[in-house]
Amino acid sequence: MNNRKYVLHDGKRGSALALRVTPRASRNQIVGLLNDGTIKVHIAANPADDESNDELLAFMSEVLGVPRSRVEIVAGESGRDKLISVLDMDVETAHQRIVAHMD
Repeated sequence: MNNRKYVLHDGKRGSALALRVTPRASRNQIVGLLNDGTIKVHIAANPADDESNDELLAFMSEVLGVPRSRVEIVAGESGRDKLISVLDMDVETAHQRIVAHMD
């Protein structure tokens, strides 16, 4: 595993979430949290498609209960480890919604 320097934290206008994405899953789901706070997410889309990042962002906006326009990938767009920003949501709220949505 990479020694990532980004973690779940409050930003000026929102939160940043570290994700570890596994593509080609049977369905979209949050499967757990790693020791460093990274959120493990399974996405049904194929990673070769540009649609996989769109599907990830749509799924995360649904989980967090925010409009899709408030969620964006700020680092790791082409890799499995991604950093997304969530505008207008504090870390505690984001964490509660993610934990509530885990299978």
